[in-house]
Amino acid sequence: MSGETIRVAACQCGQLKAHCTGDAARISMCHCLACQQRTGAPFSANSRFPRVNVRIEGESRQWSRTADTGNGVAHHFCPDCGTTVYWDLAGFPDVIAVASGLFADPAYPAPAICVWERHRHPWTDHIAALPMQRWPGAPG
Repeated sequence: MSGETIRVAACQCGQLKAHCTGDAARISMCHCLACQQRTGAPFSANSRFPRVNVRIEGESRQWSRTADTGNGVAHHFCPDCGTTVYWDLAGFPDVIAVASGLFADPAYPAPAICVWERHRHPWTDHIAALPMQRWPGAPG
């Protein structure tokens, strides 16, 4: 794996980190209400990496919920600053999802998939007009 890109996503205080090797398997934006509540923003930007390519450093606390899909989601957040750094998706046990903004890299790739658009805020229309794959299976 020599020469592969390693990106580090870190919480605000730097205590909890996800070291991700290689490219994300999927980069998406999600407009679901749960992501809006988790981030405090009108949508979230998420990167899924193969679980074997992620090394977690630091202490986390976990909060679990049921996603709109009916699958479980376990959010891992920093007990010091509260930032949600990564989450496990019961429907996709071989991946870890990481909050894309925590890489703190303006050159990080843009999302290529958009989901749960039925909850999209109308003022984000110009963002929704970007060319990207739309998931017909997800209500939106």
